Amino acid sequence: MKPYSLLTTISYIIGPILIIVSHIGSSLIFITGLSWGAIAWITVLYWLRMLATTSIYHRLLTHKSYQSPKPLLWVGCIVGASAGQMGPSWWKAHHVNHHQHSDQVIDSHSPHLPHQGIRGFYWSQGGWLLSPQFFPDKLPTDVESDPVLRVIDRLHFIPLVSLGIISYWMGGLEYLGAFFLSTTLLFHGVQTVNSLSHLWGSQPFITSDYSRHNWFVALLTLGEGWHNLHHAFPASSRHGIDIHDGQVVYLPDPTFAFIKMLEFLGLASKLRSPSERDLLAKARIPNLTSVKTR
Repeated sequence: MKPYSLLTTISYIIGPILIIVSHIGSSLIFITGLSWGAIAWITVLYWLRMLATTSIYHRLLTHKSYQSPKPLLWVGCIVGASAGQMGPSWWKAHHVNHHQHSDQVIDSHSPHLPHQGIRGFYWSQGGWLLSPQFFPDKLPTDVESDPVLRVIDRLHFIPLVSLGIISYWMGGLEYLGAFFLSTTLLFHGVQTVNSLSHLWGSQPFITSDYSRHNWFVALLTLGEGWHNLHHAFPASSRHGIDIHDGQVVYLPDPTFAFIKMLEFLGLASKLRSPSERDLLAKARIPNLTSVKTR
């Protein structure tokens, strides 16, 4: 156990408990059925919370791939917490560890180590949350120094529980079941970046791990599945980039499109992205020096 206070430890333990409750609660839909309204609620909750996870938790909070006003960060983290993805300190701590030790034994959710095959897939798809590695070794000082983010982190379960209450108020058990199902699908959608994007797909860029471009994961996660680019250039605000026939090719990346919209509205600035020369320098193609950028 890591040296957390008792209240922080209890707060963090609540996270996986609520995810298990969401899995069980999803069975409500077999009793209530799903109206078109409930299906729409599942869809809205999935994509809205996925967007908060990818654009705020991941690209803004963790990698600082762009800058934004603090209120946008705070609100985005509250929406991210409502996804059942824990709080900002916990989330960033684990993701930083993943990049520092990707696909090594100390990586908390690699599908390659310490387990392989089916066990490795289970581990990376969420099994690691039920192990001692669920607790980060160290919480990020930049997040912890922000009192608002610190409160959101310790009370990460309140937005999720509140959303469940709102869902029940909107449509009773049917909408509560829809909320549980959306949260469960969202959880596994995010986890596919840890599992499928380190098992199957292409590797257009040179990295020291098994990160890959996986179009299916990119579809589920609003562009996060272009994972090999992300590991080659972690600070890039745009993940949807590939190399074909020695040329840089840009792929669909809805999260980046959202960030560009924020930039248009004056809510995002200083977007970071590698140049085509830098991209080609890390590309897995022979005779790179003879290839010119477009």
